[in-house]
Amino acid sequence: MDLTTLFKVTYGMYIVSSKKGEKINAQLSNTVVQISPDPATMLISVSKNNLTHEFIEESGIFTISIVSNKCEMKDIGHFGFRTGRDFDKFKNSEYVLGKNGAPYIREKMIGYVECEVIRTIDSDSHTIFIGIVTDAATLNTDLEPMTYDFYRKELHGKLSKNATHYQEEK
Repeated sequence: MDLTTLFKVTYGMYIVSSKKGEKINAQLSNTVVQISPDPATMLISVSKNNLTHEFIEESGIFTISIVSNKCEMKDIGHFGFRTGRDFDKFKNSEYVLGKNGAPYIREKMIGYVECEVIRTIDSDSHTIFIGIVTDAATLNTDLEPMTYDFYRKELHGKLSKNATHYQEEK
């Protein structure tokens, strides 16, 4: 079986964030899907090993920042390659706390979507969080979304071992 075929499934790139008390955290993600229009409902998949998972589980909210293809690895890499357990991922980022209290990134992002979790589904190593959209805004109308293909080919982005489609190199 050739699981690299799954790299051909199209994805966007996103920064998924949440909060736990006064603390905030985020992670780079390519597993974000709108699953219904009315009410507007989103689905994300988050590794149970990630700190962001713990924050979403406790607070019941998450925010999705939509990454543009103008972002460089220096803009987004720290959201995907280091843990928020020992590193402040927002230290050098321009962010705003949304209405739900979770942060969204402003610089080089297309927009953001805030959600309240209405359902979770256990998926072995990951949890699927389904959320109702509680707020959303377009920040930059002149930007285009970054695709996962662009991230891998142009930015030479790697995957965390907690990514939804991580595979051991052979």
